[in-house]
Amino acid sequence: MKELKNYLEANRQRFLDELFELLCIPSISADPKYKDDVRQMAEKTAEHLRNVGVEKVEVLPTAGHPIVYGEKMIDPNAPTVLVYGHYDVQPPDPLDLWDNPPFEPVVKKTDLHPDGAIFARGSCDDKGQFFMHVKAFEAMQKHNALPCNVKFMIEGEEEIGSKHLEQFCKENTDKLACDVVLISDTSIIGNDTPSLTVGLRGLAYMEVEVAGPNKDLHSGVYGGAVANPVNVLCDMIASLHDDQKRVTVKGFYDDVEVLSDAERDMLNAAPYDETAYKADLGVKALMGEAGYTTIERVGIRPSLDVNGIWGGYIGEGAKTVLPAKAHAKISMRLVPQQDPKKIEKLFQEHFERLAPAAVQVKVTALHGGHPVVVPTNSVEYQASEKAMEATFGVKPLPQRGGGSIPIVAMFDQVLDARSVLMGFGLDSDSIHSPNEHYGLFNFYKGIETIPYFYQYYAEMKKG
Repeated sequence: MKELKNYLEANRQRFLDELFELLCIPSISADPKYKDDVRQMAEKTAEHLRNVGVEKVEVLPTAGHPIVYGEKMIDPNAPTVLVYGHYDVQPPDPLDLWDNPPFEPVVKKTDLHPDGAIFARGSCDDKGQFFMHVKAFEAMQKHNALPCNVKFMIEGEEEIGSKHLEQFCKENTDKLACDVVLISDTSIIGNDTPSLTVGLRGLAYMEVEVAGPNKDLHSGVYGGAVANPVNVLCDMIASLHDDQKRVTVKGFYDDVEVLSDAERDMLNAAPYDETAYKADLGVKALMGEAGYTTIERVGIRPSLDVNGIWGGYIGEGAKTVLPAKAHAKISMRLVPQQDPKKIEKLFQEHFERLAPAAVQVKVTALHGGHPVVVPTNSVEYQASEKAMEATFGVKPLPQRGGGSIPIVAMFDQVLDARSVLMGFGLDSDSIHSPNEHYGLFNFYKGIETIPYFYQYYAEMKKG
């Protein structure tokens, strides 16, 4: 491990330069006009895998964006680790809120990253984090210190719901056979407080349309006589929460897992500074479901949020129009025992009931996924815990994350493999937002920690 650490230190700048090359590629999976860039990113990912000694590297087609696969099998009796990551990124909009162009990475110091952070779209989510695994593999391979078989599966559709990943896994179960899936697409509590994610919320992501007249109308001639779909949609959305900020969809909470007081106390033992939390977000007060702490609201309680709303005229100047249609995208984060298909149905029925006779509504389910809870008594978790303790100097805390990685539950069902969620980002790294960034400390600490996971996992599997 000392030799590996020396190798990492000697190659810090090269690792960063190589990551910058990837961050310059606008691999935006949601926008068809970036299809060629997404393909370029897949090819470049494959090139990096080949360069570090991964074998049988392929860029495999799907009905959407390709999946990059490669492997290094050292011993049929050794455990096999499947590294999962994604090379696609969120759209960078709104561009005017970025301090630097989103695909021109720069390093700048911040209060939370005094050693510097990489500012670019995808720096934390997930190019910087999956690339840690490539560089950790390189170090182990160079020093004949690879104790496990390794497979890489890096996809290009995570940001649009991993539309074709499940089918790919079902068609390639032999190729992807493994003992554990290792994922770095999550965060830690802080650079002095490492943590491992043991729970993720599920997701039901919907789009709604409210339609009124058969064309846009003059708001002076028809205003007050014909239903305005934007007004109606706003009223409907406002009614989706009560005065306690609970979701009003009938049956929404029926299956929600209820934690004991002891479990809630353990969850709230994690370090939390509300003043710093508000300051980081630039808000004067927090808002959420009554009766729960901030940590509980984002970890063990479901939520409903409008992610986008549009309709009518939004250009420069005035256009007195009564719009024919209004739309919104709405996401619901789910907790253990909630089924995304059931929630989709409950939401659709509820939203259709809300609609007055003057409009018509259309509800479309875009994508979703099941919530996940990772057991802390497994060999996989214990190896990751020991690895983080080796590099951070303190034992990581188990943490439930508010985000969703729908494919984690799928890996368990299709590949019969548990996942380890060992991410190194911070919640404040602005993923999905302007000025996304990833600390240099975190990037290098991840590369240093990953080989320890392999070592401890191989040792523990031997018994």
